[in-house]
Amino acid sequence: MKKETKNALFQSVSHRSWPLPAKSWRYYQEWNHALFLHWKVSPDLLEPFIPKDLTLDTFDGEAWISVVAFTMQKIRPKNLPAFSPVSDFHEINVRTYVNYNGKAGVYFLNIEAQKLVSAKLSRLLSGLPYEKAKMVRVRKNILQEYTSDLKKKGFRFSAKYAVSDQSVPKTELDSWLTERYCLYLDRGPQTYIYEIHHLPWELQQVKVEEIHTDYRLGKIDLNHPPDRIHYSPGVNVIAWSKQKL
Repeated sequence: MKKETKNALFQSVSHRSWPLPAKSWRYYQEWNHALFLHWKVSPDLLEPFIPKDLTLDTFDGEAWISVVAFTMQKIRPKNLPAFSPVSDFHEINVRTYVNYNGKAGVYFLNIEAQKLVSAKLSRLLSGLPYEKAKMVRVRKNILQEYTSDLKKKGFRFSAKYAVSDQSVPKTELDSWLTERYCLYLDRGPQTYIYEIHHLPWELQQVKVEEIHTDYRLGKIDLNHPPDRIHYSPGVNVIAWSKQKL
């Protein structure tokens, strides 16, 4: 991580709801070219997926589930260089929103990765539910195309969209959906927290030409247009080791 990037990260904390952890961070990564798709979901349908230690987070009484398609780059431990054959890969995560003692974070229901070695290593080191999927991301003139197929679960994703360089202001809901500074992990009887930090997401105008989302989890079916769509060029992220709740 460049010195100016590191300084900017640590100097910009006013957008956070709680202070940075006192311990030293452990990992660096970049979440680039992110397409966010969001659906309103009945809280009753999501509750069975939430670990007992966590509380399902809602906005105006409504729960949300999101599919986030992006490109992971330069993921590495602190003080070690990134190795692009492993550290750079496309990723799609399916997530919902939870809370624990005032720390509003995300909880992953599924994570797809483009590369087998990256998926296996990420799952081993983080415990997060990474799985290898057949993924392709290309750019054709102004159109971006992103496809994924996770055959073992019947999950499929495809999108064609164009992005403008023009930034858009965030509503309160936009911030609620995107500005999350921790994630939670369920490992049997124990639940963990990963603290993270990055600058606020810059959101840009996006025009979706075509979209297909075939995700079914229990009684949740996302095979219909999302209620909200965001695009961001990305963020540089630092993360801390997981801690028991």
